[in-house]
Amino acid sequence: MVTTGLGSSLAYLLTRAERSVNRGLSAALAAEDVNVDQWRILQALADGRGHSMGDLAEAALMPHPTLTKAVDRLVDRALVYRGHDPADRRKVAVFLATRGSDLLGRLEAGIAEHHRAIHATFGADRTEQLMRELETLVRSLDGQP
Repeated sequence: MVTTGLGSSLAYLLTRAERSVNRGLSAALAAEDVNVDQWRILQALADGRGHSMGDLAEAALMPHPTLTKAVDRLVDRALVYRGHDPADRRKVAVFLATRGSDLLGRLEAGIAEHHRAIHATFGADRTEQLMRELETLVRSLDGQP
């Protein structure tokens, strides 16, 4: 284990890992002209409930201005739409359109292949363990049980 320089920083190593994983994910999404941020938005909306921009920003890990631009692009492509929040009609929510759902379906094979490549390289058990550990780390840092 590297114990000096940038390699001793958890934040640095996590960022490097994220970039490596996202390179492969970007390649899987490129055929449908979707980037990783847009994919996260579509995935967050796949539950069919509609989400406020604030909830969507949190789920997609994006700052509000960046999210707004990304959602606008997805609206322009008719992949998502804005409508009234079912819980409070005074609020606006973003929903996955049928075209967006269809797009997610087309992306499934590429995403699955990306996951298989990670499993082949790092090992399925180690990948699952890493995901559990990262989830635990996030909950701990966020003060959740």
